[in-house]
Amino acid sequence: MRDGEVTPRELLDAAVARVEARDPVLGAVVIRAFDEGRKAIEAGLPDGPFRGVPWLLKDLYAEWKGVRLSYGSRFLADAVPAEDSEIVRRYRDAGLVLFGRTASPEFGITTTAESLLYGQTHNPWNPAHSTGGSSGGAAAAVAAGIVPAAHATDGGGSIRVPASCCGLFGMKPTRARVPSGPRLGEGWSGMSTAHAITRSVRDSAALLDAVAGPASGDPYWAPPPERPFLDEVGADPGRLRIALQVEAFNAAEVHPDCEAAARDAAALCRSLGHDVEEATLRIDRESFGRASQVIIASSLHASLLERAEALGRDFTADDVEPMTWLLTQLVQQASATDYARALRTIHALGRQVAAFLDRYDAVLTPTMATPPLPLGRVALTRPDVPGLMADLSRTVGFTQLFNASGGPAMSVPLAWNDRGLPIGVQFAGRFGDEATLFRLAAQLEAARPWHGKRPQAARSEP
Repeated sequence: MRDGEVTPRELLDAAVARVEARDPVLGAVVIRAFDEGRKAIEAGLPDGPFRGVPWLLKDLYAEWKGVRLSYGSRFLADAVPAEDSEIVRRYRDAGLVLFGRTASPEFGITTTAESLLYGQTHNPWNPAHSTGGSSGGAAAAVAAGIVPAAHATDGGGSIRVPASCCGLFGMKPTRARVPSGPRLGEGWSGMSTAHAITRSVRDSAALLDAVAGPASGDPYWAPPPERPFLDEVGADPGRLRIALQVEAFNAAEVHPDCEAAARDAAALCRSLGHDVEEATLRIDRESFGRASQVIIASSLHASLLERAEALGRDFTADDVEPMTWLLTQLVQQASATDYARALRTIHALGRQVAAFLDRYDAVLTPTMATPPLPLGRVALTRPDVPGLMADLSRTVGFTQLFNASGGPAMSVPLAWNDRGLPIGVQFAGRFGDEATLFRLAAQLEAARPWHGKRPQAARSEP
């Protein structure tokens, strides 16, 4: 781009061609705004670090003025934001060219990208399997080579889970590292944040540099980094103390492929000079489960009530998916006191995790307790609710705790099983310390490169 070998319009046209060629099979890009991207280029792009790079926003939380934001829900299918959110403004300032939205389940409350509004998003490695979620559309678009990186959010694993399922790198930043405003002060009472799913560690670090930092009026913010995150990529991480845990925090059964991937990653870390020891962080999983349900369901119910008020009518079971409706009914049995106690539980877990990390630089686990699941298993329409919840617990058994604690955590694509499905490995760090994770991730990327591992969908030209 800077040498004049390619123009922003040529890059956008190439990305659009890939959407049109590959997305009929994938179902990843659910809202197309190609003309908006063309208009932005014609108006002139800022000279930011990503000037001219095509960019897809997730169909969740990131307001883009004048372009639909449906939250994967039929109830908001025609909702159009009146202003950009702060993160979108920063993406524009970085020079990114917005040209569409990627699939999310309804309100991002499950770990797949399936909805009644848009249908199923298929994993580029095996279309019978889920992409993971809720940022499944973003992961599918990156894995299939439509874009090199895409916006994503994470409230219980929704960056790391799809990164694991699609063989990509996914960093969940520290709580409040990225602003949620101006419409929201925080997501899911601080458990949800935003960043990106990327192919490379470098791009993840540079993208975080582009959007990190508090906005005016934010209720709180993360500790400022000592230097740009991009400078950490390639820096010596030193000799790290790493805790290996292969027991899921919620006691979900761990698939042998996932345990093997984590143990193999531990061996790789030892070969790179790090100290790795097995350790077990046990939590009160029953109270954590109750607290998470109250917080997530309360946020969901508030969003639905806001939409109902805008439409001038109540919402009904016919407006939302079955599991969404069930959560709204359950939360109406909770009280304001239940919500306050839920917050206390989450904050106490944060202190417990912080105390554990006083002894270690990072915690190493499988990203998921299961390989990528077949489509339908964690869809909000699955009639077998106990089965849905059991499968859901296997997808977030290692990730959700670090949403509660607020520290950074990343999924690194270090393994594929004998069926050719990606198996991610998670590293979680101290609050505010993305720097150590970026250094380690870059070291792992150099030791075991994954950039050349691509599904067939990403190898063929449109």
